[in-house]
Amino acid sequence: MPATETSELEYRSLIDLRWWQDRPDERAALYARLREEGKPVFVRTNRPDAPTARGFWAVGSHADVVDISRRPTEFCSGAGTQIFDQTPEMREYRGSIIDMDDPEHMRLRKIVSRGFTPRMLSELRGLVEETTAEILDEMPSSGECDFVNAFAVLLPLRMIDTMLGVPREHEQFILRVTNVVLGASDPEYVPDQTVAGIEAAVTENSEQLIDLLKSIAEDRIKNPTGDVISKLVTSDEENLTPQELAKFFILLVGAGNETTRNALTHGLHILSRHPEQRDRLLADYDALAPKAIEEILRYSSPVIHMRRTVTADGVALTSGTHTFSKGDKVVMWYPAANRDPAVFDDPETFDIARTPNNHVAFGGPGPHFCLGAHLARLELNVAFKMLYERFPDITSVGEPVMLRSNFVNGIKHLQATYTA
Repeated sequence: MPATETSELEYRSLIDLRWWQDRPDERAALYARLREEGKPVFVRTNRPDAPTARGFWAVGSHADVVDISRRPTEFCSGAGTQIFDQTPEMREYRGSIIDMDDPEHMRLRKIVSRGFTPRMLSELRGLVEETTAEILDEMPSSGECDFVNAFAVLLPLRMIDTMLGVPREHEQFILRVTNVVLGASDPEYVPDQTVAGIEAAVTENSEQLIDLLKSIAEDRIKNPTGDVISKLVTSDEENLTPQELAKFFILLVGAGNETTRNALTHGLHILSRHPEQRDRLLADYDALAPKAIEEILRYSSPVIHMRRTVTADGVALTSGTHTFSKGDKVVMWYPAANRDPAVFDDPETFDIARTPNNHVAFGGPGPHFCLGAHLARLELNVAFKMLYERFPDITSVGEPVMLRSNFVNGIKHLQATYTA
């Protein structure tokens, strides 16, 4: 059963960055319409009067997102994971392991996994607590702050830097660079929003970060210290080259930092808007926190979409709703899947005790499931506990300032008040 092409303007909102930034309240309704189609929807990315339609198939059902994620040989990542094809230079700096297919993807993921074993992560709680306490000590004594800059952005960044052995002196530089690389579509971070301007900014900042990481990697090869970088470049097994390490670091501090910082920010805002849920959580934090973290991730969906490319003619969804052609772009919309009523009861309701909660906020099952998911959950669990212990009345004020992006559900600024 083939899906029918649609040129409805409402679906073009999926590629309208101003809509994503200025009208976030309209997203849920568009996700619902996408799911209600019952099949993939074709979204044109060129003018309607163009002789050949160019575009992508938008997928919003939970079942189809999971199906596509489990079939990497038929829905590949190596042709790009962004809606629009990027230049080789942009993919070099912004893709890394997520833009690879096996066997190269498996090779790099196997090496990188040495630095993120379950045993290693289980020993990190003390470091997360220490880092969180340090940041809380630094929060303004005035009792008001931009929560993003004062807390949310610092915790995941300091954790990654500490784990990898990157000196603290580089923290603000790394933050600035990763804001450009991941927020390149936002004029706050890249004022020149022409294609050439964005590519120049991403290239310049990425090369500066690569130079830093290459120098650290080369030093660790000569003088290993036991940090994660040392594990990735000095093992008796196959290692990352300094260039591969630098590209992986862009992904790690970029994608990993963005996911956790936005889950923290969305989490504070959501809990502030649902005080009955916040009070319920704080009344029995240790018991409810694991479920609450999953619900924050489901409800906020920090990563909005990922693209796959069909590798052969005749590839069909298991649901039977569509058969693709070779080269078709298929874009999975995670927030739509995370509010699919076929999977989640009353999906528009925020419920910290939701069970089960099979969200796809870290990507669907399969080889590209987020490598840092366990670390992100740990950071979120510790952060909210210590944040509310220190500032029980902390609450967001006003509306968040959204990132101009349809890839990252980012909050750039969120004002918060608390009793200092």
